[in-house]
Amino acid sequence: MDSAPSQNPPADDGWRQTHLGRLLGHAMRRFDARVLQLMARAVEVPLALSNLAARDQVTAAHVHITRHLSLQGDRLTDLAQRAGMTKQAMADLVDQCVAWGLVTREADPRDARARRVCFTPTGLAWLAAFHGAVAQAEAEFREEVGPEVATVVALGLEAYAGAAGGG
Repeated sequence: MDSAPSQNPPADDGWRQTHLGRLLGHAMRRFDARVLQLMARAVEVPLALSNLAARDQVTAAHVHITRHLSLQGDRLTDLAQRAGMTKQAMADLVDQCVAWGLVTREADPRDARARRVCFTPTGLAWLAAFHGAVAQAEAEFREEVGPEVATVVALGLEAYAGAAGGG
């Protein structure tokens, strides 16, 4: 008996549109887009950054810096690793964020050869707006799906991410 998988795809291929990974991806993109939309309107965000966000110049990729950069600053390699990006891709994002005044590159006090990426005061204002936007987007999610479903989703995602070492 041959146990090789069949070369014929299943007749019902609706699963390709509704499998969990695809739904999670769509949900994440929707959530990130809403956060950026809220940040474009946030009064605490400097006008130039609000304009960039409103014109879709700030992307979910830029949010990786906001999500992953620690308040004390990080080396580029550590930041890239936490964000799940290559060092080169993160360096490009950091360059843009330096140009926008969100972060700076500073000498690492523990290693004179290394540089640390640190938030600027403008970057900290951006981070505060990000916090508010995430809280509002989460509240909107809870309202749309109901508090019980939102709690189950959050617990399930925490368990799933933690099981993969991503917690």
